[in-house]
Amino acid sequence: MTASRALPALPARLTSLLLRPHPSAAPDTVAGVAEWFGAMQAQDMASVLWSLGARLPGRTQADVTAALERREALRTWPMRGTVHLVPSADARWMLDLMGVRALAGAAARRASIGLDEATAERGVEILAAALAGGGRLTRAECLRALTDGGITLGPQQGYHLLWYASQKGVTAIAPHVGKEQTFVRLDEWAPAPHSPGREEALGLIALRFFRSHGPATVPDLARWTGLTVADCRTGVAVAGDALTEAGGMLVDPALLDADLPETDDWLALPGFDEYLLGYKDRSLMVDDAHKQAIIPGNNGIFQATVVRAGRVVATWKRSLTRTAVTVAVQPLVTFGAADRRHTEAALQPYATFLGQPLRVTWP
Repeated sequence: MTASRALPALPARLTSLLLRPHPSAAPDTVAGVAEWFGAMQAQDMASVLWSLGARLPGRTQADVTAALERREALRTWPMRGTVHLVPSADARWMLDLMGVRALAGAAARRASIGLDEATAERGVEILAAALAGGGRLTRAECLRALTDGGITLGPQQGYHLLWYASQKGVTAIAPHVGKEQTFVRLDEWAPAPHSPGREEALGLIALRFFRSHGPATVPDLARWTGLTVADCRTGVAVAGDALTEAGGMLVDPALLDADLPETDDWLALPGFDEYLLGYKDRSLMVDDAHKQAIIPGNNGIFQATVVRAGRVVATWKRSLTRTAVTVAVQPLVTFGAADRRHTEAALQPYATFLGQPLRVTWP
């Protein structure tokens, strides 16, 4: 790893996050974006679809969904016990590298919901059998398979078994059918997995994180992956000259000679986007006074945001009908007429992505 000069942090982050043109050959497919990031938070399907769409100008939601059906990426629980979108061929090594820490807490979680280990393992076997041979079941059908297999499901136990089977690398989340989440067998959905050794895997996840989130710190990487700081430092060392230090943070060296001007860009980003999720300290992008509006009650549910020049200035919520998408905008700073026009222009690509006319409402 080489050391270098400081970079303008916000323009550099926006570039790394593919929210501005990147000096390298930026990915132009769902598979490419997923690999660029390594993992993208995806507990909310509508949000991750727009996270992809915002980085693939001109693509529609139907285009992105079709790419997911082609298995360019899939959803599972690779780290922090949270659903992420990952390259299909990388799901297994990510689970092996980072998911094991979540599995370590599974016994305590089972005890709290009244589920024993033998039943959990039986649940995994039932789901594997039900999905064998290319099967694809909705969440409700998976739960029915568990009960038909003799497991009586109490509160929260069904979700735990679905999580546990995916966490162990047996199942994975496939694209929705209609509005319903579906599950598949991981070994059948991604039959040719990549298999890096542990140190190589640490280097890969470090490289992908700093390439897509830099400038960022090792504590950012540790928080994002759930790995120990020691493992993260090993990953940075393995990545070597593919990363460089800039102002005490790590970044892709391709940004060092790039033109990174301070501009007045306006963006409409979904909730749970890596723009905010990828950092331990979000003060660069968010005023302290606005954190409650973005994460109400600090409950982990991130609102969709309007971003101006890298700073969050409003939140938004959508309402879909068959004929339009209505977006209610809630400014967090004083908005004039020009700010409203810029916001509506920033929201238009989202409406185009959905293939719906846009209607914006204001308080």
